[in-house]
Amino acid sequence: MLEEIKRGSDEILVEEELKQKLALERPLKIKAGFDPTAPDLHLGHTVLINKMRQFQELGHEIMFLIGDFTGMIGDPTGKNVTRKPLTKEEVAANAQTYKEQIFKILDPDKTRVCFNSEWMGKLSAADMIQLAAQYTVARMLERDDFSKRYAGNQSIAIHEFLYPLVQGYDSVAMQADVELGGTDQKFNLLMGRELQKHYGQKPQVIMTMPILEGLDGVKKMSKSLDNYIGINEPANDMFGKIMSLSDDLMWRYFDLLSFRPLPEVRAFKQAIENEGMNPRDIKFELAMEIVARFHDPQAAELAKQDFIQRFQKNQTPENIPEVNLSSSDRPWLIGTVLKQAGLVSSTSDALRMIKQGAVKIDGERIEDGKLEIDVTKPAIYQVGKRKFARIVFD
Repeated sequence: MLEEIKRGSDEILVEEELKQKLALERPLKIKAGFDPTAPDLHLGHTVLINKMRQFQELGHEIMFLIGDFTGMIGDPTGKNVTRKPLTKEEVAANAQTYKEQIFKILDPDKTRVCFNSEWMGKLSAADMIQLAAQYTVARMLERDDFSKRYAGNQSIAIHEFLYPLVQGYDSVAMQADVELGGTDQKFNLLMGRELQKHYGQKPQVIMTMPILEGLDGVKKMSKSLDNYIGINEPANDMFGKIMSLSDDLMWRYFDLLSFRPLPEVRAFKQAIENEGMNPRDIKFELAMEIVARFHDPQAAELAKQDFIQRFQKNQTPENIPEVNLSSSDRPWLIGTVLKQAGLVSSTSDALRMIKQGAVKIDGERIEDGKLEIDVTKPAIYQVGKRKFARIVFD
């Protein structure tokens, strides 16, 4: 059991304490907090939620904390400027979206959704000052992001020091046994341990989870870097993106995203190394599992068949979206056409894809980045393996 709990984690402080807590004959209170600032989740966000589900399946009490109070402070973690706080209306809307998405992974009947305004909103000014007295400015400046801003003469608002204190106090109010968080949250998680000791509670064990690399295998998964897989994406898109992973990155995704037992994953590795199994076939298993989780098994099977038809047999999909552009806006260069059709994010992105040989018109590969398009006839445009559009000039 401990091996499965440790699976994919970056660090456990303190592991011996975790063993002692697991030996108690009661469900442990497992806490993870989210500030509702980015309600559209991608697979990188689910690494932490998957670990919560694992604890949930072992019979422990899952406390999913939506930081509506701290969301109105703004988490300074990793930021070099003061973050704009959210309004109450923004927090409420984002929190609802969070709940809808997390229950694709967690069992809603066995998940306790908490809002830290429940206890933070009741603290008086005197209570907050007493809480602030538990930590020194010197200790706060040990945090990497604060120390860099201080050294660079960038402003740090007093309320930003309150954020880790409030997150730590959440653990006191919730009487957490274990808190989960990203590696970038370690300082705040340790704050919870310190404050629990001060308030006479047994300190929580902290478990940090690594940051999931995006599709490029290098940088962290992020919408801004366009290397993400959104959990609300269409099944076909999700399946195709997973199949585009490198063979090495596939195992990282198995570790952090798959619910398959570890012996089964090891058997997959042995099948490739010793029996010559094609890694693509194992990747099919991962894609089927992830797509079924966020859609359903039937959608996963249909996405698999679409992938086989489209990519392995090099066929275009049946339902290609049609895009209408004005023929009067001449000349139409290839980069502008691809951008206006939504097949690329920018003309520079279009030129990069052309250089990579990833752009086709009616199945013919395009190599000229300055190609002027013939607007007298419609054509099927393709970028990469997944993006298609039938473009018609009016």
